[in-house]
Amino acid sequence: MDLTTEQPAGKVEMVMATIRQRIAGRSLTPGAKLPSVRSLSATLSVSTSTVVDAYERLVAEGAISSRPGSGFYVANQAAAFSPAEAGPKLDRAVDPFWISRQSLESREDSLKPGCGWLPPDWLPEDAMRRALRGVARADATSLADYGTPLGLLPLRRLISRRMAERGMEASPEQIILAGSGTQAIDLLCRLLIEPGDTVLVDDPCYFNFHALLRAHRAKIVGVPYTANGPDLAAFAATVSAHRPRLYITNSAIHNPTGAVLSPVTAHRVLKIAEEFDLTIIEDDIFADFETGSVAAPRLAAFDGLDRVIHIGSFSKTLSAAARCGFIAARPDWIEGLTDLKIATSFASARLTEEMVHAALSDGGYRKHLDLLRARLAKAMAEVSGRLSDLGIEPVIRPQSGMFLWCRLPGEADAAALAQACIGQNIVLAPGNAFSLSQSAKSFMRFNVSQTLDGRIFEALKGALKRQVSA
Repeated sequence: MDLTTEQPAGKVEMVMATIRQRIAGRSLTPGAKLPSVRSLSATLSVSTSTVVDAYERLVAEGAISSRPGSGFYVANQAAAFSPAEAGPKLDRAVDPFWISRQSLESREDSLKPGCGWLPPDWLPEDAMRRALRGVARADATSLADYGTPLGLLPLRRLISRRMAERGMEASPEQIILAGSGTQAIDLLCRLLIEPGDTVLVDDPCYFNFHALLRAHRAKIVGVPYTANGPDLAAFAATVSAHRPRLYITNSAIHNPTGAVLSPVTAHRVLKIAEEFDLTIIEDDIFADFETGSVAAPRLAAFDGLDRVIHIGSFSKTLSAAARCGFIAARPDWIEGLTDLKIATSFASARLTEEMVHAALSDGGYRKHLDLLRARLAKAMAEVSGRLSDLGIEPVIRPQSGMFLWCRLPGEADAAALAQACIGQNIVLAPGNAFSLSQSAKSFMRFNVSQTLDGRIFEALKGALKRQVSA
């Protein structure tokens, strides 16, 4: 390779690229000695100063190391975590990151039956505008100062009261606010696990659990999820065999299946957790979708926040733009979480917390929830029927919520279906994105609030027909 026609800066970059390519191609492995400066300069027809400059920059990047008197060597280090490479290899084109990015970055006119949130016009816009006006009139402290590490006290008091309505006792001092439900789990993983620790998840489960746990370099183990909760025999055997540090799950309304944990299953899960010293993170972000006069069982209610940590957020029913979640846990864990929150984000997002508190305290919020639940129930019935007409059948008929977990007809490939429909500006959520075991190839999650447009059913019908004919 002759680089003599390149400008000096370009020559340095080309030498660096050459070394990177050799490392990536494994012709230079970790610990291997690099060519001497004079040897490489002769090979690439560049000056020795160009090679020295390139080597020094690669040392600064951490790609290689310098040993005085010996030369330069490929660094012995683990590859940096790359979220783009972290997902399951099967259905790679439609893994969790693909679904999330397509949903978040799509055009405004996109149809998103695979996303996990409500359409904007289903949310309480007037209440949010009133909350914004109220915050704008706040004193200078609210507008300009840092929030406390635990978060806004009036909002923590409100959360404490709301938890009590569902049978969970947590004082405001046992509650810490977070930027979202996802940040809540991230903080808990930082506190409770180390790289290489085993974490148990449901199969299927919310796909971002997989991505987040891979970011923490955890070993992830799945347990089959049924209409009543985790398969108890499999749960007991898996916990006994793998001794996980954590179990992350939903209870009231499971994502993606829509199932509800039964009291019998909840008690048995807690007994197994106690026997094997297992900590449970209970994600309850869909709590306000719940219908009926009797709340579904919460593991935190049975456990008293001993080994169960309860988390929630308000983005699903209030606003995804106002990111605010919470963690309820025993006091010693709150202490550790407070230090971690200071280390990672320093303080709470006070303006957001003030706005969320104002909106939740608005007299119209409960009315909004009543109307929302009724609207979701109607959409659930309509979408279920229209999908059934295409041979797409729900595995469970959810009592509430917005998700339908469906089996496609004739063992159809959900990933291929998603790829076909994205060309028509329709974002779907194929089953294997939720399944650690990759056993949900012919399943699909539908958000009923986002699946009311007739074009979705026409696209599904055409894509299914093409799969059969192929």
